[in-house]
Amino acid sequence: MLEPITSGVVFTTPPSLPRGRHVLSRDEVTAAQRERMLIAATELLAGVGYRGFGVREICSRAAVSRAAFYECFADKDACVYAAYDRFIAVFLHHLADSGAAGSDWPGCVRAFVTSYLGTLQRDLVAARAFQVEMDALGRAARERRRAALTDLARFVRDLRSERFPGTHEEVPFSAYLGAIHALRQSASDALDAGPEPDLSLLVDELSSWLCRMVDVTHPKEN
Repeated sequence: MLEPITSGVVFTTPPSLPRGRHVLSRDEVTAAQRERMLIAATELLAGVGYRGFGVREICSRAAVSRAAFYECFADKDACVYAAYDRFIAVFLHHLADSGAAGSDWPGCVRAFVTSYLGTLQRDLVAARAFQVEMDALGRAARERRRAALTDLARFVRDLRSERFPGTHEEVPFSAYLGAIHALRQSASDALDAGPEPDLSLLVDELSSWLCRMVDVTHPKEN
């Protein structure tokens, strides 16, 4: 049996659409159906893997018609990518909120790591779908992941520049990008290792060595 997403974290489960005559506009109906399809694709991706489902299974789980699906998405991949884009947007929003925490750079890094892992923990189904199963979509998915991780690395670098000026000039961008890749991989391994990981157990260790990875002892890029 597929595990459901946690509503209100990355996606919000819409209320059931009324049967028969109703006052909802076409746009409202389409938006609700689209959200249900994003949720269904996420749950299927997490539960059976990319090759284990298609448009038919998405429609069945979302309780929508194939016609409704193709009004929103060109194919299965388009639906999955749209769900992934939402996942990344939510991540960036939560991480931006964490940016004011911490009175020094190590404290700021800890707040970032705590927010990153905490967002995953709050919806393990979405986390497993997009941290573990997403790469099975192939080159296009990997390119999307690299772009998302680059955005996260740029966010951390810019946050340091704004909050702690004078502490970042000697650190190459590649150090931030490597740190984000390492954080993602550690979280992905934990998600892949068991159904109910406690990601908070990773905060202390990851915060410590991520700080070291972006320390000023790194050589400056030419």
